[in-house]
Amino acid sequence: MRTRHRRWSWRVGIIGCAAALLIGGTSPKGASQSALDPEASSNRFTFVRIQFGGRFSSRTFFGAVPPWAHDYPRGGRHLMKILSEVSLVRVNPDEVVLRFDDPRLFQYPFAYLCEVGFMDLSDREIEGLREYLLRGGFLIVDDFREEWALENLRAHLRRAFPDLELEELELSHPIFNCFFSIRTLEVTPPYGEGVPKFLGLSDKKGRLMMIVNYNNDISEYWEWADDPFTPIEYTNEAFKFGVNYAIYALTH
Repeated sequence: MRTRHRRWSWRVGIIGCAAALLIGGTSPKGASQSALDPEASSNRFTFVRIQFGGRFSSRTFFGAVPPWAHDYPRGGRHLMKILSEVSLVRVNPDEVVLRFDDPRLFQYPFAYLCEVGFMDLSDREIEGLREYLLRGGFLIVDDFREEWALENLRAHLRRAFPDLELEELELSHPIFNCFFSIRTLEVTPPYGEGVPKFLGLSDKKGRLMMIVNYNNDISEYWEWADDPFTPIEYTNEAFKFGVNYAIYALTH
């Protein structure tokens, strides 16, 4: 355990030095209660993970967890730790798990969704997804690859937003410059499968409501940030994207 803690301190320090001198930092004082009790979460910025039903959605595989729970809880927990260290954002260190049809979702401006190829949302969940994004919520879609999975996501979005389409984002988009200045969108995915693309869904006023990390899995890098499982330069870049996503959600 001590060895893991030393590795974590060393790895996050590289990002911390890059931004803490400019922004200042604060660490959460005390952890909120379990993700199983969303009512207990404080007014701190919270990583909300979306749970869904569908094909294999409750089957335990890919590391003995259902698809929607990949990288849980370490991915979100590590991102919140980084966010608290490089900014003045007060964070909830624990993920909260909710469905799109849960009204408690509207308490949180930021949500994460993964493995959308296995997703099958009900009409109530589609309605909740639409309402959440139109009210100002921001959604990260991550950890999926191949055209069949992207088409499943598009099919769900056509139900929620028949008049909107996913568009590929360019480096000049504000989300890539709102905190860290991202230098390139040519990133290395954890498993080397496919060419990563950054897609977005914007409302009619141009506000980005959703970012889609296609052929990518930045949360995999967050999850293993305290272990030399992946090269540190890839981990650092993944955290920069995550911090930018969170800051964008808070400021747009």
